[in-house]
Amino acid sequence: MNIRNQIPSWTVRLKWPIIVVSITILLGIVGYLIILFGGRFVVDEKDLILPATTTIVTKDGTTITELYEENRKLVSIEQIPDHVEDAFVAIEDQRFFSHAGVDFTSVMRAVYRDIIARQKVEGGSTITQQLAKNLFLHNDKTWMRKTKEVMASIYLERNFSKNNILELYLNEIYFAHGVYGVGAAAQFYFNKPVEELTVIEGAMLAALSKAPNTYSPLNNPEKAKQRRDVVLQQMERLDMIETEEMLAMQGKTLGINQPQSSNHPWNDDYIDLVIREAEEKFQLTRSELRRGGYTIVVHLNQEAQRIAYENFQDGSYFYGSTEDVQGSFVLMNQEKAQIEAVLGGRDYQAGNLHRALIPRQPGSTFKPLAVYGPALMHADNYHAYSLLSDEKHSYDGYTVSNVDGSYSGEVTMYDAINQSKNVPAVWLLDQIGVKESKSYLEKMNMPISDNGLAIALGGLEQGVTPVQLVEGYRTFIHGGEWMESSTIDKIYDKDDEVIAAPDVIKQDVFSPQVAWDMVRMLEAVVDSGTASAGEFEQALAGKTGSTQHPQADGQVKDAWFVGVTPEYVTSLWMGYDHSDEDHYLTKGSVAPTVLTKSILSELNKEQPLANKFERPSDVKELPEPIRLPQINDLQAQLKLGGVSLVQGELTWTASEDSRIIYQVYQVTENGDRKIGEVEGVGKFSVDRVKLFSDTNFYVVPYDPVTKQQGKRSNQATLTFDFRSR
Repeated sequence: MNIRNQIPSWTVRLKWPIIVVSITILLGIVGYLIILFGGRFVVDEKDLILPATTTIVTKDGTTITELYEENRKLVSIEQIPDHVEDAFVAIEDQRFFSHAGVDFTSVMRAVYRDIIARQKVEGGSTITQQLAKNLFLHNDKTWMRKTKEVMASIYLERNFSKNNILELYLNEIYFAHGVYGVGAAAQFYFNKPVEELTVIEGAMLAALSKAPNTYSPLNNPEKAKQRRDVVLQQMERLDMIETEEMLAMQGKTLGINQPQSSNHPWNDDYIDLVIREAEEKFQLTRSELRRGGYTIVVHLNQEAQRIAYENFQDGSYFYGSTEDVQGSFVLMNQEKAQIEAVLGGRDYQAGNLHRALIPRQPGSTFKPLAVYGPALMHADNYHAYSLLSDEKHSYDGYTVSNVDGSYSGEVTMYDAINQSKNVPAVWLLDQIGVKESKSYLEKMNMPISDNGLAIALGGLEQGVTPVQLVEGYRTFIHGGEWMESSTIDKIYDKDDEVIAAPDVIKQDVFSPQVAWDMVRMLEAVVDSGTASAGEFEQALAGKTGSTQHPQADGQVKDAWFVGVTPEYVTSLWMGYDHSDEDHYLTKGSVAPTVLTKSILSELNKEQPLANKFERPSDVKELPEPIRLPQINDLQAQLKLGGVSLVQGELTWTASEDSRIIYQVYQVTENGDRKIGEVEGVGKFSVDRVKLFSDTNFYVVPYDPVTKQQGKRSNQATLTFDFRSR
């Protein structure tokens, strides 16, 4: 029996259509499910984190600069006024709160309105679709792009609230001129935070969403106004504003109020130091700073930064064999080691060589840190008026000379610092030991590999940076305490939470007494020593330094001045980036000294600086050095009185320094004999006088601190005929 013949013919005829329909339905179901649930394969969660602008501000809230990939200030939906949200919904997606991501009704209506108006007045894509396209598909040019857009839109609608989607959209959208999001746009176009935007301003921003560059009020103000008025019309049609309000607002100008642009090239040096600190201390890369939306609060003193920059532009302060002499400058608040101003060069631009961070040989500025400070810590052996050897000497083949070629035999530490003598510094380092010196340098974060006596003169293989020098000299003005410097006060994330603040890293290096004694000695260097050039009326201590040029005989390679005021520590370096026989300085440390004083003098006009150093209560004052006088007016005469009825009286002009002791000597046939001494006065009585014979006397001034004698005076003769010669 043939079963095939028993199947009705109509069934056979319907077989393939049924199969085709079934497959079509199945494919439709599969496609629907893919569109419904496939969005997770299109959406990348990382793209939902919008890059935001990082802002660097001073502690008073003044914006210094902004760092960004896309200039965007993230704002929450709560910050955005309702009428601003309404403006975007009205012009871009009036059924936003009712559709599920794709609005076919809006698509058909948009087509109809475009035909009637003979121009495109309403978009067909929903806000969700626009967001999906901009976030996930901006580089997708395939034929599946629109399908992916729908899939991503449905995913967003299923996983995020309408407010979340609208917030993302308003923060993501481009507003021309490199501005992204309503937060940055409000500042850029109207110089106000988004919370303060009016209805008409919100409508103006919404007008840009269709074609930002075309409708930019800066590029095409007439087109911008026309488009804004369309937005207002849409808002009125949807009962978001009254008709009367619409007409009044359409009669208004665009009201653009851009913030005044400020070009401050002097801030580049400081900003770069901030970025480096964020990288090194807080592991925030430059790319992360450009997208992370941080707020970095810094210690910048804008007036000091500007003053330093403008002085550095004056070529009369820079002396070299060519015009491209470079320099760097650091000004650090001594109280908390906060860097308030820094210059990385005379014409610094972001990314250039930052010379405040380049190690160089510090010359004689290193003597107080490496030699004199450590030596004073051995109070039983050394003090400010200890006598140091000032004679040429060779140390295993290493011979050092004073710059001026003169030698005193012995010199006090005070005067060795004041005159920046080389020989006493090297001799003293040899006495205390290189190991001892390096132990103090390590406490100040200046570890060096050098082991020779050239350390005393700053002759280092690698050198130290201007920043390291201000940190080191801070020990003198801050009771002997070293502290790591910083430019950053705090870092806030985009949610305004503090995520970073510098750790306070400090170390006790010198005793308060040693620190104060160094301040006084360095103050004398400015008053009467190697740093006396230039004018600055307020309190200043400091040390000069220079290094010999290796290829230009008798010329200078590096010139320094490191200064200390009651408020600040400064360092200023001058030199060339690359020194050769044709590039050398024609003036030494005088140049940076004069320039530093000029900067401080101008800063003093803006913020008065102290006119004296205040001695801490826990230290003793360093006495002024005793300067022994040359006595040339010694006189001798007889007078009646005393036990022997006749006395001799010696008189001379005494110094104003009452600490000086005057030793009186009598000249005899058997040699000179000390017969007495007086302190602080120019008079001495001789009780035993030889009658009928002449007796000669002289006086020698004596320093009781250093135990040094001065030069003997002229001789005076005591004669019986009451005549004195």
